[in-house]
Formats: sequence, C-alpha cells, structure tokens
Amino acid sequence: MSDLRIGQGWDVHRIGPGRPLILGGVKIPSEFGLEGHSDADILSHAITDALLGAAALGDIGMHFPDSDARWKDADSRQFLRAARDLIAAQGYSIVNVDSTVILERPKLKDFRHAIREKLAETLTLEVGQVSVKFKTAEKTGPVGEGRSAEAQALVTICRQP
Repeated sequence: MSDLRIGQGWDVHRIGPGRPLILGGVKIPSEFGLEGHSDADILSHAITDALLGAAALGDIGMHFPDSDARWKDADSRQFLRAARDLIAAQGYSIVNVDSTVILERPKLKDFRHAIREKLAETLTLEVGQVSVKFKTAEKTGPVGEGRSAEAQALVTICRQP
C-alpha cells in the first residue's frame, strides 16, 4: 500500500434565494446562496470527498446522506472534521489541499485568506497547506448563467510513520 495518496472531489449546487452563501465555512455577503440539505458549502463538500477518496473510504453521501434528518442545515465543517478523523484512523495525515470554486458572482478574491484560515483551522493544518482558487465559467453553462456553483478539490495524504 502506498504511503502517499491523492484524492479528488467535486460538488455542485443550484443557486437559490433566501439562503446564505457559505464557502469553506465562511459566510460570503451575497443576495443568494446555494440550495442543499446541509448548508450547501460546495467547497467543504468537495474537500470532504477528496479526503474520503484519497483513503478509499467512499464519498460524502455514504457518510452523510441527504436522506438523514441529522444533516438538515448542518454546518459542513463537521463533514470535514469527520473525514479528517477517518483518514487519521487509517494512519494518514493531510499533506495539502488544492481547491477551486467556480462561481460567476460575487467576486471572491477578498475572502481568500479568511476561507484558507477557516479550512486550515477545521482540518488542523497550517494556512500554507491550503490553497483556494476562484474562477468564473465565462458566462457559459449553468455556472456561467448564474444557475449553479461548483467546487473542485485535490488533496494529498501521507501515511504517518
């Protein structure tokens, strides 16, 4: 079994009025948010899936199904913490997180540091181990048309000696 593993995660949610826009545990000022069973934090969901995938532990839906009332409006940082703890139980630690949020608006660059800090705190990492990038969809597809938002994540984990 390899001592170094990489996991990939992706999430998408529809944009909806009357919901907060939460990315990486940070509430972003916006006239809309994302629809979902939990807080619909696409960034935390993508990173959770990447962590679970790196350790071959399934996906977020296996561990936190949207059919379970316990997860209604849940703070997605608890999913991140649970994934962190599950990989640790398998003998792994997180080396780094590289992620991208794809959202047409609002512009997110001013929130980069706060999101990186919140994710690092949640995952018990240094801020330098967490990268968050922001992209638009250049007005194409559902994201570009302002109907949805996406997040992608890659994580590297390493078996602890």
